[in-house]
This record gives sequence, C-alpha cells and structure tokens, in this order.
Amino acid sequence: MTAAIDGTRRERTPLARVSLAKITRHVVGVAAFLLLWEIVGRSGLFAWLPNASDSLLRFGTLAADPVFLGDLAATLTAAVVGLGLAVLLAVPVGLLLGTVPIVEETTRAIVEFLRPIPSVALIPLALFFFTPEINAKIALIVYAASWPILINTLYGVRDVDPVAAETLRSFGFGAGAVVWRVALPSAAPFIFTGVRLGASVTLILAISVEYFVGGASGVGRFLIEASTGIGESAMIDVIATLIWAGLVGLVVNAVLLRAERRLFRWRDA
Repeated sequence: MTAAIDGTRRERTPLARVSLAKITRHVVGVAAFLLLWEIVGRSGLFAWLPNASDSLLRFGTLAADPVFLGDLAATLTAAVVGLGLAVLLAVPVGLLLGTVPIVEETTRAIVEFLRPIPSVALIPLALFFFTPEINAKIALIVYAASWPILINTLYGVRDVDPVAAETLRSFGFGAGAVVWRVALPSAAPFIFTGVRLGASVTLILAISVEYFVGGASGVGRFLIEASTGIGESAMIDVIATLIWAGLVGLVVNAVLLRAERRLFRWRDA
C-alpha cells in the first residue's frame, strides 16, 4: 500500500511541476509586456499611448464604478441570454441535419450561403426587424453563436459509432431513442466545444453592437462615452475598459475549458 501511495506521489509531482512552470511562464510574459508598455509610454514615442501603470490604476477603479459595473452586467446578460437561445436552436437543428441526410442535403446550400455573412454587417437589418436595441443585440448574438454550435453538433453526430446505433435499432428502438441514447451523448463533447467557441463570439458581438448602435447600457456604450473625452484620460478609460473586456473573455473561456475537460475526461483517454 505504501508503494502505491509513493507511486501516486511520483505521478503527481511532475504534473505539479509542469503546471507551476506554465503559470510562471505566463506571469513572466505578462510582466515583460507590462514593463515594455510602461517604458514605451513614458518615452513619449507614441503621444497617444498612456502608461501601463495609469491604465491599470484606472482598470482597478472601474471595479468600484457602479456605472461601469451596470454596463458590464448588461453586456454579460445579453451574451448569456443569446448564447442560451443559440444552444436551444442550434443543437436540435444540428441533430436533425446530422441524422436525416436528405434534410442536410436540401439545406446545405442555404447553410453555406448564410454562414460566411459577418454578423456585424447584419446590424442595420436586425435594427429594422427588432426593437428595442436589446432585442436586436440578442438576435445578432443568437445568429453568430449558432454557427459554431450547429457545425460542431453536425460533426459530432457524424462521428457516432454506427454499430452502436444499429445495435439499438435491432432491439426495437426508434429513431428518436437512437438520437437521445446514442447520437446526443456521442456528440456532447463536440457540442460543448461549439458552446465554448460561441461564448467568445457572443461577448465580441455584444460589445460591437453596443458600440455601433449605442443604447441605454453596455460596455460598448461605456466605450463610446469614454472615447468622446478629451486628452490622455479618455484614452486611459478606453484602454482600461478594453482590459476588462479581454479579462472577462479570458475567464469565461478558462471556466468553460475546465468544465469541458472535467465533463468529458473520457474523451482523451
């Protein structure tokens, strides 16, 4: 038993060292970037570029700014609602296209036509059909986030083991049971990857729509007001807001990636 415990410790130690080394490299990289940014900012080489220290100080003060926090909450709410609706729409459609070949062949041209259209280019059309601005924003988020979820669901269904599906049919199960018991569980890792990719799209699109359209609230609206200021303080506000947007996106992706690895650990086995 002691040997088994020692063996477990030997297995865990290299992993811990790798994780610590990876974190150290990340910290060193960020610190080097901030140092270079501070040097360039203080050198006056770019008159419009504020110091890293001033931008980070403003980044910290935004955490206690109720106006900014309200705008951030509005953006995240729209992103979460849009992503949830995209999942409810894209997963069933992906299962349908993946399990019924004639439907997939019939709609392939439409899918390939709509998929490359940039979501930002549809802002005027969305504003024409959806009012108020929040509805147009959510509609565009649903449109943009649906594609990675739909395509990943479709690929996941195609990756289903045909032997498992035929075995279930041989026991008298219908098409719905095959989809529910075989296709959906098999495609689940692909679907979750699509959700993770869609989550990054939702945040980008939400801020883009808020910036181009304005509206009552949102990080994009906060950026509009910050960019209309005068002098270096306006640029500091803009950069601090962008740091917040990047940090939120990084945290969301990290949380979803960790959840994906925990839920589908067997996939890499």
